[in-house]
Amino acid sequence: MHEFKYKGNKFYCEDVLVEGLAKRFGTPLYVYSYHTLVNHFLRLKEAFRAINPLICYSVKANSNLAILKALVSRGAGLEIVSGGELFRALKAGCPPEKIVYASVGKTDNEIKEAIHQGIFFFNVESLAELENINRIAGRFNKVSRVAIRINPDVEAKTHKFITTGKITNKFGIDLETAYKILLLSKKLKNVNICGLHIHIGSQITESQPFVAAIKKVIQFIEKLESCGIILEYLNIGGGLGIIYDRENPQTAQKYADQILPQLSATGLKVIMEPGRFIVGNAGILVARVLYIKNSPRKKFIIVDAGMNDLIRPALYGAYHAILPLRKNLATQKADVVGPICESGDFLAKERNIARVKEGEYIAVCSAGAYGFSMSSNYNSRVRSAEVLVAKDKVFVIRRREVLSDLTRNEIVPGFLAKKR
Repeated sequence: MHEFKYKGNKFYCEDVLVEGLAKRFGTPLYVYSYHTLVNHFLRLKEAFRAINPLICYSVKANSNLAILKALVSRGAGLEIVSGGELFRALKAGCPPEKIVYASVGKTDNEIKEAIHQGIFFFNVESLAELENINRIAGRFNKVSRVAIRINPDVEAKTHKFITTGKITNKFGIDLETAYKILLLSKKLKNVNICGLHIHIGSQITESQPFVAAIKKVIQFIEKLESCGIILEYLNIGGGLGIIYDRENPQTAQKYADQILPQLSATGLKVIMEPGRFIVGNAGILVARVLYIKNSPRKKFIIVDAGMNDLIRPALYGAYHAILPLRKNLATQKADVVGPICESGDFLAKERNIARVKEGEYIAVCSAGAYGFSMSSNYNSRVRSAEVLVAKDKVFVIRRREVLSDLTRNEIVPGFLAKKR
């Protein structure tokens, strides 16, 4: 479900003509639909209303303050993975007691700040990290809540770069080691291990991997209870897939139908960490066609958005639907490429795409998640602007960078600045 549609032959975001946005704000341009964003969150909340989970939106998917604020104002918590994301979460007004902190490599300073701010809990990824949190919390005479991240060794059936629940991945702790840690947890006086956490990957379109992982964790919980170890929380992570191409991902309700019986039976308070499911189809990237290039074997549509703006196709071979802002039923086979000096700089390859002319615009769909948040200044390109559309209203939520931003933090040593 999303609010990007053709009305007649013209492409709209909610009630706003997207071509008008491109001409007004320039391209490349990220455009987000407020109602798509909020409705996906509310659908998930409604599907799981029977257990009233804390839904912590995954900030890494799209960390713009306006996106965070829109969700926090509807009751969402936030899942963070860095000190920078903690800064953003607090700036967006998220109560610290609704912030959970993941990441396999938290630094001492990040841990200190999170303890100081009073976050809900840490998702802990190793014994070394657990001991470090205990040590740092002890310095401040605090007791920090933690959840042990379990690696259930489940195949997520997604791209190998975004699977996180196999033993060969860097994430989480295997069940045997986690069991030993929990048996010894009383020796750590400044951490309260009050929950378990799983996250098996991203863009998972089937329910079976989630069901398998949760079953393993429930068996583990029962084993712990037989030893007198009682937990309070179960964090089931995120990973729900969305439609990019021809996928048939489960809806929020179908996902809930599959796992609610198991979750209810545990009696534990449930936390969820969706990201892509909420914001993925709430955003598009708009680009302008610069040139049409015909080579002996290929046609290239060269646009002003590149892998620095949207790296997913280059990094994962990810598919994003590409639509003209003016509908055209005539198609052509072409590669859609950007201006970056890399052969891997493409948005689509060998794609049957609507015919477009130089100077026209295209929309790269399903770009709300891991689009701008993974963008860079590679090739010294300024990062794009972002706008949020709510019905017929348009709000700039990030100004386009200017050239001076590229060198703002750079310093030329004095000896190099001297005239020769």
